[in-house]
Amino acid sequence: VAGVDYTNIIPNAKQSWNYTYHKIPQAWAKSTGAGVKIFVIDTGAEFDQDNLGTAFNQGSSSGRTVEKIVTLPRSTFLGIPTGPVETADDGCGHGTSMAGVAAAPRGTDGAAVGVAYNSNLVTCRAGADVLIDASREVTGVTNAYTNAANRADVRIISMSMGRITGSSQISDAINYAYGKNKLMFCAAGTSFGWTAGWYGVIFPAWLSKVNAVTGVRDNNFNQHCTTCHDGSETDFTIVMEKASNERHPLTLAMSGNAPSTVGGSSVSTATAAGIAALVWSRFPAYTRDQVLNKLISTSANYPNKNGSYGWGNMNADAATN
Repeated sequence: VAGVDYTNIIPNAKQSWNYTYHKIPQAWAKSTGAGVKIFVIDTGAEFDQDNLGTAFNQGSSSGRTVEKIVTLPRSTFLGIPTGPVETADDGCGHGTSMAGVAAAPRGTDGAAVGVAYNSNLVTCRAGADVLIDASREVTGVTNAYTNAANRADVRIISMSMGRITGSSQISDAINYAYGKNKLMFCAAGTSFGWTAGWYGVIFPAWLSKVNAVTGVRDNNFNQHCTTCHDGSETDFTIVMEKASNERHPLTLAMSGNAPSTVGGSSVSTATAAGIAALVWSRFPAYTRDQVLNKLISTSANYPNKNGSYGWGNMNADAATN
């Protein structure tokens, strides 16, 4: 509903209801993410969504690039390929949603606008779905982090996928990317309600070299959303659920300009990555650690890190000052 779930902004885009909690519109007066490249590791980007394709540059979004790559190997049985060769096309819609939250254009077609609507974007299909359980998905995610690490043009890596158990292969790739000065955000975890209440931060978000992000409700910033995980490894929170009706933030659908919605720590992570892009674009000479320190020192709980919700809600306006 216009005026409740979104605000119509020029030239003709829909701003999600939760952006105001993080003062993203105020930050846009200073930064829109230009010159910063976000690498989204997920399930790909839907080829039918032209806001991540031919319409990526429109309206207030211009002069930027979007790439779609794939690192997910094809299915095999006893070493013999059994499935089709994977493409960068999104198989389930999750990756499209994350790319939309981080960097969808501020356009003229009425679609939802992303946080860093002038940032450059790479979408990487590294998994078949959000649970990194199959061995080929472990390989896909590992190769995605390595690929991003080796690219000098990539500054921010966002991944809204995860698993319950660790993986040394993925950990090694993340350590490698950290050594290449990448700023990384990972989802703290989202699941059915019966696990969200007791299970903590999932892998790889629990690793110290990434920033774990979870979602909170609009009426209580120290209460996770219905299905979100939290814990001592949490670094930041994003408001992404209305307590009154469990409405979630807007993003791009698989096709067309009518927005979809997406929830959980997934959308929180992509939002955080977008805010980081605003900061890095505002201060292009900053190092990775300077950007992170700016995000920490301007978040709601600073200087006292909460045991379950970290530094709390991010403040894009303060972080871009």
